[in-house]
Amino acid sequence: MPISLTLSDVEAAAGRLRDRVVRTPTITSPAFDDATGHRVFFKCENLQHAGAFKIRGALNKLLSLSQEERTRGVVAFSSGNHAQGVALAARLVGTSAIVCMPTDAPRLKVDATRRYGAEIVSYDRQTEDREEIARRIAAETGRVLVPPFDDYAIMAGQGTAALELFDDAPSLDAIVVPVGGGGLMAGCGTVARARVPGIKIFGVEADTANDTWLSLQKGERVTIPPPPTIADGLRLTTPGALTFPILQQNRTEIVLVSDEQIRAAVRCMALSVRVVVEPTGAVAPAAVLSGKLPLPPGSRVGVVLSGGNVDPDLLVSILSGNDQHSLTG
Repeated sequence: MPISLTLSDVEAAAGRLRDRVVRTPTITSPAFDDATGHRVFFKCENLQHAGAFKIRGALNKLLSLSQEERTRGVVAFSSGNHAQGVALAARLVGTSAIVCMPTDAPRLKVDATRRYGAEIVSYDRQTEDREEIARRIAAETGRVLVPPFDDYAIMAGQGTAALELFDDAPSLDAIVVPVGGGGLMAGCGTVARARVPGIKIFGVEADTANDTWLSLQKGERVTIPPPPTIADGLRLTTPGALTFPILQQNRTEIVLVSDEQIRAAVRCMALSVRVVVEPTGAVAPAAVLSGKLPLPPGSRVGVVLSGGNVDPDLLVSILSGNDQHSLTG
């Protein structure tokens, strides 16, 4: 299958999205640097519209559609952040959205998706195929399917976060990005490889949601059972058919972190860096904090904080746990 994602695609997406999405800040934390031995630059997509990077890809996709396609409306499937991104993007371009969401999706994300105006169709992720449901709705209604990651316009939109990161923090030695279906990783990795050819590109998965790690080890896409990780954005069972070869081409390395390391990173980010991230948004800093990156001391590392839509009760539960990983004591 030919690979069709280039730096030019991402730059074109940036032109469409200019003044439509937040140019999120890139921040540093001396305490985090001291604890990890690296110079870390956090790209704060938790401060993006709808609380996550997903609006970038969703809006780029909808802006790439014809007026006739937009008039028909869109349909998507997601556990949360893509759902919100599509719902908000649909509202911004003046169309309607139906979103298939699992029954165990975080209530915060379900409520936000409905608030943005989308109609929600629920499904059981253990027994039903979300993509099959969405494709059936698209066929019956004429709506355009907007996948969460396996679409070049989606990937290009997600990659605009990395364009901004490299403008803010040039000459990075490594970039670290969470990996669910691989759309953010494909977009950011493509930018990274084009901007700094020798850069190290790390994707991060939960150790129970290691479908991409297994797939890269085997050299082909592997399917796992629905993973029981706290990071709901990583609960995918196989990498995307379009995203996976891009990760291979970009020589992406996968790092695995445990749920406890993810919790520790959520605590660290909130209590020491003063930034609230959801568990999926904490997997990249978790890889740095836990010393999982094979990098020399003092490396300049770009870390994408993918989202901040954490359920308040879950956040309280995490923060009230053992906070020994707080850098300020």
